[in-house]
Formats: sequence, C-alpha cells, structure tokens
Amino acid sequence: MLWPRSRRARGWWVATVGVLSALVLAIASTAWWRPTAELDALVIATGGSGGVYYPYGQGVAEMARSDSAPDAEVLETAASIENLRLVDRGDADLAFTLADAAALAVTGADPYNDPLPVSALARPYDNRTHLVVRADVPVDTASELDGRRVSVGALGSGTEMIAERVLELSGLDPHEDIERSQLSVDSSAQAIIDDRIDAFFWSGGLPTRAVVDLADHTDIRLVDLAELVPMLREEHGEVYTEATVPSQTYPGVPEVRTIGVPNLLVVRTDMAQDQAYGLTRLLFEHRGRLAEEHHQVALQLNPRQAISTRPLDLHPGAASYYREQKEAH
Repeated sequence: MLWPRSRRARGWWVATVGVLSALVLAIASTAWWRPTAELDALVIATGGSGGVYYPYGQGVAEMARSDSAPDAEVLETAASIENLRLVDRGDADLAFTLADAAALAVTGADPYNDPLPVSALARPYDNRTHLVVRADVPVDTASELDGRRVSVGALGSGTEMIAERVLELSGLDPHEDIERSQLSVDSSAQAIIDDRIDAFFWSGGLPTRAVVDLADHTDIRLVDLAELVPMLREEHGEVYTEATVPSQTYPGVPEVRTIGVPNLLVVRTDMAQDQAYGLTRLLFEHRGRLAEEHHQVALQLNPRQAISTRPLDLHPGAASYYREQKEAH
C-alpha cells in the first residue's frame, strides 16, 4: 500500500479509512443483530398439534415474523426422526428433536443410512415418557402390556423409538406381543375414549394438551417406568434420566416416576453463523412471551441448561450467543 506523501493527503486518507471502517463495523453489527433476514421463508419442523412441539414452534414462528423472517412457517410432523431428515434435506431450517433420536442421526445409525450434518442451537426443555392407560385397565408395568392394544406413537416419531426400547427391555417384542398401532397423541387419546386401544406411549413436555383433554374426559393412569432407566442408559446411552410427572399435571392423575430425555432445537451444521446466532437470540429474547401465549415449557429455557446439547455439538453461531451472554454477566 502506498502511503500519501503530503500531510494533508495523509490526513484525508486516514479520515477516509476511518469512515469506511465505521461503515463496515456498522454493517457487520446490523447483520449480526438482524441475522435471520436471509431466512424469509424460515421453516420450523415441530410435531403433532396435540403435543408441545407444535405450539412452541408456532410461538417461535410468530416471534420470527415480527423480528426478521416474515414468512416463517410451521410444519406439523411425526416429530423427532422425521424432523432430522427434513433438516438434512433442507426442507426445514429449524426443528425439534429428542436427544436419543439425535444420537442416531449424528452417528448414522438405523434408521439413518449415513451421519446427518446437524448441530444444536439449544436444549429448551426435557420430555417425559408417558405410558397412558385407562384407569380400569390392570396394567402396572410395561411388561403387562403383553397381548394388549397399544399405540406406540406416530410413524417416524421419537415416541415410537422409545416405546420400542421400553417394550424390548420389558421382555416384549414390540411387533409381535402387542396389538400395535401407530397413532399421534391426539389420535391415541381419542382411541382411548373410543375403547379402541388399552394404552399408548407418548414422549412430550408437561403438560401435553391432548393428555390434559383426555384426563378431563376419561379416568386414566400413568404407568411407572423408572425401573427401566438404568437399562436404557446401559443399552442406549446417558441421555435417559429418571424424572417425574408431578401430581395434578393431568386432572386426577397422581405423581408418577418415569423416563426423562432432553429435547434439542437443531439446524444444519452449514447454516450461516449469523443466522444461527439470530435464531438463538430470538428464543431467549422472547421467552416470556412464548410462555405467556403458547406453552409454559418456554420458561424452562435457560442458558446453563441450553448449552448442554449432547450428543450434538452446539452450532458455532449459537455458541457465540451464549459466550456473549456469559461475558455480559
């Protein structure tokens, strides 16, 4: 670079460089703080309308529309396993999934043929595995589902995967030893009312609307599954923990111990860092409004838990957001 010879020219040059630098910083700052501008058609893969993913996703979409993604769209899906495939194919930009399903995706294990290029933005809350039975059905353990009519969850859902694992660890073949159906949580609840099934599995946040509505209509119980947690951890990894569904989460249903598994919000690993940063910022800046208008589980979102996204790595853009928040406090 040639340095101007005269003092006046040097002064003009320095001033020009200073203005240009300021402009560059201003542009970079604007892009950093309005990072989802290029995601005008932001697509969020959720789950069935009776679960938690769907209203949570609707809330995120509303926040995105008011922020920087006016055409944000919510997909109603079978949830975890399907959602990971949608993100991999580029048919969804952001998706909810269970950590146990994500563990299969990141290694390319069945039902995936190859590792999927997905990263996490946050761990927003943990699911509880529900084994719902009519109150008059004499089933107190998963092994007693032998010969019963059971919905294992929608095809391609995380519920279906964990239901099959629970049944296998209980000594049952999930395809041979039960009268199997694959229904969404809404359809499962209606099937209980219609006496078409005896029990159903569901993995979701608390409370799940479809189960609340069912308990208002029909006497139900939740089966204790806690004894299976050590075996699940040994067979399938440490994503599983013992958890509880507190008393009166569902009308008339007492507290029960069950299986907990984290939820993750995921994107493709090659998503631009500023976009991933912006989506992460969106979740935290609008957490209160999400909880007020859509679902109380939004209040469970906190930075300390959110960064614990094993088995997926944090996306670098999300990591930048958390790092800034830590430095600011």
